[in-house]
Amino acid sequence: MAKHSLIAKLTCTDGRADEFETELATLIEASNEEAGLEIYSAHRDADNVYWFFELYTDEAAVAAHGKGDAMSKAMAVTGAFLAGPPEIHRLTPVVAKGLDI
Repeated sequence: MAKHSLIAKLTCTDGRADEFETELATLIEASNEEAGLEIYSAHRDADNVYWFFELYTDEAAVAAHGKGDAMSKAMAVTGAFLAGPPEIHRLTPVVAKGLDI
């Protein structure tokens, strides 16, 4: 069964990056409740743009993402810092160094 990955682009509202990054720590902690979520990492770019890389064991794990109590609450809080809706790209991993795909 093939794993699934997502890359998400989130743009933070100007002047709120420090607060947003504090809340990202809560979001990452909440990801521990999702058994099929293997990697959930945030990366900052220039201009208040953040990129998430996510790796899931299967489609069921992708479908379950954000449905647990801790994650849904954390997503709502972090969502309040966004300048617009996230841009989500669903992918299928092909090759990787350091990842069991």
